[in-house]
Amino acid sequence: MKIVMLEGSPNQNGSSNMLAEQFARGAKEAGHSVRIIDAAHADIRVCTGCVSCGYDGPCVQKDEMEIIRPIILEADMVVFVTPLYYYGVSAQLKTLIDRFCAFNNSIQKKNMSSALLAAAWNSDDWTFEALLSHYRTLVKYLNFDDRGIILGRGCGTPSLTRHSGYPEKAYQLGRSL
Repeated sequence: MKIVMLEGSPNQNGSSNMLAEQFARGAKEAGHSVRIIDAAHADIRVCTGCVSCGYDGPCVQKDEMEIIRPIILEADMVVFVTPLYYYGVSAQLKTLIDRFCAFNNSIQKKNMSSALLAAAWNSDDWTFEALLSHYRTLVKYLNFDDRGIILGRGCGTPSLTRHSGYPEKAYQLGRSL
C-alpha cells in the first residue's frame, strides 16, 4: 500500500512528528511505502473558494500543491498528522486540506484509507472533541476508510511524548496495516 503522511507541525522535531516517525516505521516494516509531506513548511497558499477548479482541478493557484496533488492521488492511504492547536488541526495542515477542494471528486472516487495522529499538551477528556469531529467529517465526505486514530494526550513536549505510550501505539497502528 502507498501511504502519504501529511505533517502539519511547524516544529519538525515535535511530538506529532514523533508519532508520525513511529507510524511510518511500523508501516514500512509491514511492507508499505511511506511518503511524508511537510505541509507546515511547503509553499501552499490558502484556497480562495473561487471554484475555478470545478472540484476536480486544476487549481488556478500555482504553488507546491501542483506537486502534492498527484502524490495524494497516487496513494492508497492518507495519514493526517497534527499538533492540537486551539482544539483543531494546525493552520498549516488546514491550508493543505482546504486545497483538496480542487480535487475532491478524484479523492472521493478512490475510496482511500485514512488515519489521524495528533498530539496535545492538554489531557482533559474533551481535548480532542473538535478535532475528532472534523476528522470524522472528512472521512465521510471524502469516502475514506478510517484505519485508526492515535490521540496523544499530555504530549506537550517531545520528552513527555517519548516517555508516554503513544509512540508505541503509533508504531503498532502502522504495523497493523
